[in-house]
Amino acid sequence: MRSSLRVSGRATGRFSALTVLVILLVAWSGSPARAALAITAPATASLGSQTIGGGTLSARLGATTVTSTAVIGSWTATVTSTNCTTGAGASYQTIPRDSLAYWSGPDTATTGLLSSVSPGQPTAASAVTLAASRTAFSATTTDLDTSTVLWEPTLTVAIPTNVIVGTYTCTVTHSVA
Repeated sequence: MRSSLRVSGRATGRFSALTVLVILLVAWSGSPARAALAITAPATASLGSQTIGGGTLSARLGATTVTSTAVIGSWTATVTSTNCTTGAGASYQTIPRDSLAYWSGPDTATTGLLSSVSPGQPTAASAVTLAASRTAFSATTTDLDTSTVLWEPTLTVAIPTNVIVGTYTCTVTHSVA
């Protein structure tokens, strides 16, 4: 998922009010070792805009789906992120990935024979930072027919107080193995 974060300024006396806009582009990848698994996620998502100085942005990213065909056994979907940057990506042009919080939420739909389905973060209270790779979802399939698990994750960005006006971009990637 690639994110663009636009920050614009408006003069108010001697100081500027700064606004931050985050647009996320979703990337996904499947595992070549288990060709019977596939993951899809929305190509883009927008988190909107926020005044710089310590606000947060939060949005649902849209439907993410793992499809399992001819697999008996378990799979795990993971999520990772890069830092969000603008310009040359200097420290004042970077929103670090540990400022991004992710929660999968529960599954919103399933098909096929699944003996277990487990969200990585079932509630907002269990959100995790994307400072490292995280489990987004996991499941166990019990027959060779096609099964799917769909969820709609939420991403929250805590805007640091030291970033400048700009369009910030990062990539959030879901993968499955």
